[in-house]
Amino acid sequence: MNPLRDAKLPLAVRGTTSAASTQARSAAAMTAVALAYTESDVAPRVVAKGKGAIAEEIIRRAREAGVFVHESAELVGLLAKLDLDAHIPPALYFAIAEILAWIYAVERNGGADSGRPPQRGSDAPAPVVPQPTSKS
Repeated sequence: MNPLRDAKLPLAVRGTTSAASTQARSAAAMTAVALAYTESDVAPRVVAKGKGAIAEEIIRRAREAGVFVHESAELVGLLAKLDLDAHIPPALYFAIAEILAWIYAVERNGGADSGRPPQRGSDAPAPVVPQPTSKS
């Protein structure tokens, strides 16, 4: 079963979470997170995540399903902290919405735009992912 196949505007995000350069990137340094959004969801949710070989498999399945794969070490680092099946936190809504809006526009234009999605400006605050509270 591939949850990305049934999702409305699915998205996979990948990137290296270490300081490895693009040329020196190894499969072990790769991290991937797949998001899906359906009409019953309040926000996109994490449907798959992993590192190394698991990340490569997530990306392979995403591409197989025709899902856009966005490259962003910063965003994948934040999304990887979320639990499976968790909705993205409000702090990430804007970043994900920008990417999904770009994907939607490209799909509406028949794939005519081969550029990259808009990147968050350097003056924009970095999103903050709330840390889980420990139960005592």
